[in-house]
Amino acid sequence: MGYDVTFTLLSCLFFMGLVAFIAYRQTRGETDSAEGYFLAGRGLGAPIIAGSLLLTNLSAEQLIGLNGSAYGFNLSSMAWEVTAAVATVFMAFIFLPRYLAGAFTTLPEFLNQRFDDDVRRMTVILFMLGYGLVTIPSVLYSGSLAVMKLFTIPELLAIDDEWALPLTVVTIGATGALYAIFGGLKAVAVSDTLNGIGLLIMGLTVPLLGLALLGEGSVFSGLTTVVTSETHKLNAIGASNDPTPFATLFTGMVFANLFYWCANQYVIQRTLAARNLAEGQKGVLLSGFFKVLVPFLMMLPGVIAFHLYGSDLASIDLAYPQLVRDVLPSYAWGFFLAVLLGAVFSSFNSLLNSAATLFCLDVWEPMQGKVLTDAQRIQVAKRASIAIALFSFVVAPMLQFATEGLWQIIRIFTGFYNIPVIAIVVVGLFTRKVPAVAPKVVIVFHVITYGCLQFLFKEQIPLHFLHLYAILFIIEVAIMLVFGLLRPRTEAWIFHQQQALDLNPWGYGIPCAVTLLSCVLALYLLFSPVGLVGGLSHYFVPCLMIIALVNIGVWWYFFVSVSRKDQRSPSL
Repeated sequence: MGYDVTFTLLSCLFFMGLVAFIAYRQTRGETDSAEGYFLAGRGLGAPIIAGSLLLTNLSAEQLIGLNGSAYGFNLSSMAWEVTAAVATVFMAFIFLPRYLAGAFTTLPEFLNQRFDDDVRRMTVILFMLGYGLVTIPSVLYSGSLAVMKLFTIPELLAIDDEWALPLTVVTIGATGALYAIFGGLKAVAVSDTLNGIGLLIMGLTVPLLGLALLGEGSVFSGLTTVVTSETHKLNAIGASNDPTPFATLFTGMVFANLFYWCANQYVIQRTLAARNLAEGQKGVLLSGFFKVLVPFLMMLPGVIAFHLYGSDLASIDLAYPQLVRDVLPSYAWGFFLAVLLGAVFSSFNSLLNSAATLFCLDVWEPMQGKVLTDAQRIQVAKRASIAIALFSFVVAPMLQFATEGLWQIIRIFTGFYNIPVIAIVVVGLFTRKVPAVAPKVVIVFHVITYGCLQFLFKEQIPLHFLHLYAILFIIEVAIMLVFGLLRPRTEAWIFHQQQALDLNPWGYGIPCAVTLLSCVLALYLLFSPVGLVGGLSHYFVPCLMIIALVNIGVWWYFFVSVSRKDQRSPSL
């Protein structure tokens, strides 16, 4: 392996201990109330929100899977990461102001207010089944598998893979659960931010060292090789036979991202904990800029691996582990292990915290028929976290028996709840007369229809699952609107704004969003036939100049507008 096991473990424990100590210091005495435990006392600032969103979203499956996709195919799979920046803009300006204005703790809480308790229960069931059976176990399994591959755990411990996997699952899961169970959301968010810094450092280090190896000591020479030879590997415009066809960016990818960033409880819970709207918007948009960096951090190493190893690797998923083994110096392995585990911990404990929040506030408390005290809520949440964690320890190792179908399983089961939830949220937020029966019909319709199309009529209707997402979203929104016309509520729904925090928007939010969307556009131009694929075309530079001029104009306008407002404002 090229690294000292003892030194690696000790340095890893040092970094993990440092993160835990800082998280403890930051959260000491702040988890005694329900709001402190579930929403970090509604006191999170932009950097913590962005860092937590980044680490909640990125884990070992991205490190292994995205690099593997780049090695085996091209950069088309970057769509899952880069186009998420568009969804963060929607979250910052459309969804987040309404969530914070309502002072909601969970998404089902909003659905209860907008429709009724039955809709709340049905969405909670969808979330809990999705989290408990698929999302949490798959995060734990893929993270444990990554650690096993990179650090050859079976060989180190002299045990079989069948025993090494459950042992790794339990070790990682138990450690990660401690943050969620005893520290609440703020401990999760603080540790996520610190681990996110580590992930960015390591994410930059591995491709730079890989380029140096490719260029025989010169990063520039390695980069020249990547951008001038086998440039089809840099193509982000996916064909129909690529992992992510380009056409899907404009159909189901839109709604998949909208759900994930605007309606997925374990993601939006970080934004619901913002100290004010401005900080929430800053944090969400900053996370969007981090997502734009993903191709360079988590896909470029896969391209480098292709140039180093050709197609000789036994599996595309070995691209990143092999590159890391070849380029990373022995003294950095402990830090790398800490970062890898931190990424796994982040996704796992974020899911665990959110699942416990949903269970406590949207299942247990309504069942009791009374308002629980803060101490009771926290106790229930901790017990739920332990139960869910133990359940995931049992389910996660079972995924090894469906290795080839792991991603298929994740994809299928996410599709059972993501589209109906985002459709219901959109209709709930932007209509006033759609009755509660409409989302109930849609949930039943979606589960049956989606299940039939995925399992019974897959061969007869060979639609890409992302196109299926878009079709079902449109149909389900239409169903609810028809109910609103034919059987409207007797009284139009009125949104009741709560003054829980400052709801003034960030003054530079719009120009920042324009720059973010411009980065997405520029990135797709760069990794396309207009850019690096086949050599730079004559259109590339003029396109970048137009994008730059638009951004300069927008920022200049807002700087002038803000300065004029400041001049008109009375001095205190």
